[in-house]
Amino acid sequence: MYFSFIIPVYNRPDEIDELLESLSKLKTEIVFEVVVIEDGSTISCEHIIEKYNSKIQISYYSKANSGPGDSRNYGMKRANGEYFIILD
Repeated sequence: MYFSFIIPVYNRPDEIDELLESLSKLKTEIVFEVVVIEDGSTISCEHIIEKYNSKIQISYYSKANSGPGDSRNYGMKRANGEYFIILD
């Protein structure tokens, strides 16, 4: 099984940092990826994502603001997992 965590984000770099820190410390044999979608934020979290590139499999996308529902769908289209877990 391969899981994709889909995370739409809008102006929340501190919260993304906490979440990615937790995911990077998971002790599991389950294979997963993290897909972060920046939904038109004025406060980018890209620098936070870069901190975790070597710790977890993570993809980062930035797009114009269209709301969390559209951002979830955007992430699922780009994810590689068999199962999606959405974290808002």
